[in-house]
Amino acid sequence: MDIKKVPTNTITRDTRKLAEPTGNIYETTVILSKRANQISLAEKKEITRKLEEFKNERDNMDEVFENKEQIEISKFYERQPKPDLIAIAEFENGELYYRQAHTDDLKK
Repeated sequence: MDIKKVPTNTITRDTRKLAEPTGNIYETTVILSKRANQISLAEKKEITRKLEEFKNERDNMDEVFENKEQIEISKFYERQPKPDLIAIAEFENGELYYRQAHTDDLKK
């Protein structure tokens, strides 16, 4: 997914249109929230890995200084679309794979 095409602000969406693929708005909400959590965790790991490069073992509360590169990395991630907006865009474009557990299999 090209995140440059994802809007960075919230837009109004038709809930009936969002619910069409699953047939239920609540199932759609669960799918979107789980995907947004996955995206959020991946971004957190990525930014943590990038910021670890700047970690200095001698740093303590008295020696904290601002590193311009760290600030630029943080600003880059702040400008990115929020994970929930990316998840919605993926869902609307049919890029998400999900499956539903069938209750028929559980019946005897």
